[in-house]
Amino acid sequence: MGGMRKLAWGLLVLSTACGASRPAVTAARSEGEGVGGAGTAGQHSTARRYVDEDLGFEIVRPTADWQLDETNERTPEGLSIPVILRHNVSGAQVVLQVAPAVASPTQFAERLTEGLRQQPGFTTTDPAPIPLSENAVGFDFTVGDAVLGRVAVREGRPGRVLMLLATWPAQSPDGVTQSVDALIEGVRPLPGPNAPAVSQAVPRR
Repeated sequence: MGGMRKLAWGLLVLSTACGASRPAVTAARSEGEGVGGAGTAGQHSTARRYVDEDLGFEIVRPTADWQLDETNERTPEGLSIPVILRHNVSGAQVVLQVAPAVASPTQFAERLTEGLRQQPGFTTTDPAPIPLSENAVGFDFTVGDAVLGRVAVREGRPGRVLMLLATWPAQSPDGVTQSVDALIEGVRPLPGPNAPAVSQAVPRR
């Protein structure tokens, strides 16, 4: 599964030609909600709702079985892997990547599909709209007979794109796929800086 993360990361680096950086922030935590940022690599969040104000996204985990690890990996091109989520029961994994919006979600998905199809053992479906947002696109893939995967790409906060790469063992029960989908649905961009403050106060379930 770790190799899958590195592969997707490398494909995004190759398909993105934009330099960006983000300032370091201090992590803070409160009961029921985690606030993440640079400088917290290697930490685990037990909160069901995780917020990264710096990169502008939130994650609402569907169950406590999903472990969230902060990595804060980034490249000079402005790509970030802020968190990795692992399903403790099945071994499923979801990697969140945040990229500068130098291309649309559809264009990112097309480039990733092309890149994965060039890897031995990979088979992918064609990118298609998915009901996460107006411009969200996704596709499925398999790695031989052992691994199933799903990619979802959606717009993030203005100037950013969120990409989720999910993998899980092919022999997993159906409920694992549903749990992966629920987690993907729980990753959302935060309202922009000009949005009404009340929009961030609505409880997430």
